[in-house]
Amino acid sequence: MDDYKDMYTTPPQFPDPAAPIPPETPEDVQQPMPGAVPPMQGTVPPMPGAIPQQNPMPTSSEEIGRISAAGTPVPPQNSGMPSPPPFSGMPRTAPPPWETAGNIPPRPPVYGTPPGGNVPPQPPLSYSVNVPPQPVPAMNKKIFAMAGVAAVLVFLLSAYCILSDILHGAAGSGDTPQNVTVELKTQKKPELDKDDSEVTADGEYTVRGVAELVKPSIVEVHTYGSSNHRDLSGTGSGIIISEDGYILTNAHVVQGESFEVLLDDEEEYDATLVGSDTKTDLAVLRIHADGLTAAVLGDSDETYVGENVVAIGNPAGLTNTVTKGIVSAIGRQVRADSSSFKMECIQTDAAISPGNSGGALVNMYGQVIGITSSKYASSYSSQSNAYEGLGFAITINEALPVITDLIENGYVEGRFRIGITLSSGDTEYVAYTFAQEHGTDIPAELKAGIYISEISDDCSIADTELAPGDFILRIEGQPVGSYDEVLEVLNGYHGGDSVTADCARYEDGSIREFKIRFELEEDTSGNY
Repeated sequence: MDDYKDMYTTPPQFPDPAAPIPPETPEDVQQPMPGAVPPMQGTVPPMPGAIPQQNPMPTSSEEIGRISAAGTPVPPQNSGMPSPPPFSGMPRTAPPPWETAGNIPPRPPVYGTPPGGNVPPQPPLSYSVNVPPQPVPAMNKKIFAMAGVAAVLVFLLSAYCILSDILHGAAGSGDTPQNVTVELKTQKKPELDKDDSEVTADGEYTVRGVAELVKPSIVEVHTYGSSNHRDLSGTGSGIIISEDGYILTNAHVVQGESFEVLLDDEEEYDATLVGSDTKTDLAVLRIHADGLTAAVLGDSDETYVGENVVAIGNPAGLTNTVTKGIVSAIGRQVRADSSSFKMECIQTDAAISPGNSGGALVNMYGQVIGITSSKYASSYSSQSNAYEGLGFAITINEALPVITDLIENGYVEGRFRIGITLSSGDTEYVAYTFAQEHGTDIPAELKAGIYISEISDDCSIADTELAPGDFILRIEGQPVGSYDEVLEVLNGYHGGDSVTADCARYEDGSIREFKIRFELEEDTSGNY
């Protein structure tokens, strides 16, 4: 720094303005001047020639540092800030564009530039700025403390969940996955108050009385093809069966990704699927609500032919439509068109249309005795419901065990599957397939059995000799020629039970019989 200051202690020599300016030599600028440097008064006089008028000279010693004897200001001492760049010798009428881009203010003019614009090279500067540590505000300390506590709680909760899962698995708890018990309102036909204006002389409610009693328990179900309630794929009906939001409906109504439920008072709720069973076409939804009006479930065994009934549902989106009819027949074993399984149904002439599915068939005591389903009705119809006045409802007594399992387990217990796709051997499909594969008609012996078209790889039967294209003639020694006969033979069997079957394969123009043994697989999928 001493060398840096000595460069400017000798005042520059100002020649005659009319004479050419001789070049400076190091000796001209580096001779020390004896004596003290007096403070400069006033302003720097303008220079003739190419040097423009300088701005008024600051007088503060903190701003200008030291001042030369001839009045030329000396660059200030290093104050912790870098020095301005050397002046190029040209007048500064405007800052260059790189200094003003981005709203950067122009640098101040350089004071004390020697004649000729030649500034000796300056040594590099180094400086440091000591910034005292900023105290952490009290609010930030609280936030940090809360974040730490939250992190500890999350860790403890995660550890608890993991440990709980391990302990439950090790203990082999017999609790059901849902671990839910729901009390359903069921009753026999009651004796009604004949003084009630809505009770007839026969001791039954009027249609109006039944509608007022049951309509608050009937809901409209909206099914969507996506999880964000877009792409409405269908609507149907449902029955509130518990005050805390369990809703009974048909399985074919809830074939989608997300669900909404519209109550009788037009309140809407998101719903979750508790369980679905396509075999019986029954399903249970759940909404998070309390204090709902649960329907009263009757005893369908008390139903008789000719009894007056009311169907309540939402056909074609027409909320809470009420139709009246009679019980046309009871004990009908009806197979839904979505499966080959038969359910005991009540036949009625009360109008049951698409949209009524999942609704209620109600007796004149305001009790639900059946769950209406257009799928069962359509199994008797060819096109566009060709048969008028032909409707079916699954009996509530047949549905109750399924409902209970769906609520408590999410699936129906005791179900099994073999793991094969089969067809009766006497169908046109099998005859055509056999002729295409073997070039001949199917023998009568094989026609009496069941034809195997597919075998599931995840089932025990896949590990046997049986292959697609083979036939099963007998199961447990009993002849089987259809799906119903297979179910009849295996009635009472459960998943894990061992079964034997006599099979046959047509090859090289002859029939070869063989036996297989396999285990039935437990089925909790609800698919059928």
